[in-house]
Amino acid sequence: MENNSNSSRLTDRKLIERNRRNQMKALYTKLNSLLPHHNSRESTSLPDQLGEAANYIKRLQTNLERMKQRKDRLMGVDHMSKNMTTSSTGPKSSEIQIHEMGSALAIGLTTTCSNSQFIFNETIRILHEEEAEIVNASFSVVNDTVFHTIHLTVGESAPDYRAARISERLTKFVNDADHHGS
Repeated sequence: MENNSNSSRLTDRKLIERNRRNQMKALYTKLNSLLPHHNSRESTSLPDQLGEAANYIKRLQTNLERMKQRKDRLMGVDHMSKNMTTSSTGPKSSEIQIHEMGSALAIGLTTTCSNSQFIFNETIRILHEEEAEIVNASFSVVNDTVFHTIHLTVGESAPDYRAARISERLTKFVNDADHHGS
């Protein structure tokens, strides 16, 4: 009886091991099928397949990072500004982004159609009070959202201070306007 029990356990272990090997082989085959093959007629050893898979994944990660950097560069995000302010905490009707580039500023103002005119007029008023020179202002409307873009210069005397002051005032104004439901 003891001999029969040992034989049964040994058979069970062999079956479990065979199933494990078959499952691993299926997973290796699946992994290998995901790799680009230059010559699919060649038989590649398992360690070589795993090495190729690891190298391929590393290349994909490197390419992904390079593409992200290129996208950022094309979108103008790549160190375009040393200072960026965004007021976007929670659902708001207005949002402002200010990009400082030396003595120049680029302002992106997003509003709803219902408060667009007031927010835009007050933004222009603040810029005039700060003696900023507006170079260009434009807008576009999509559904109930208005996107304003304003390009300006702040002059040569203390441009960092003036740009920071304008950023602070505009961000505070947009935040206050949202909280007071203008």
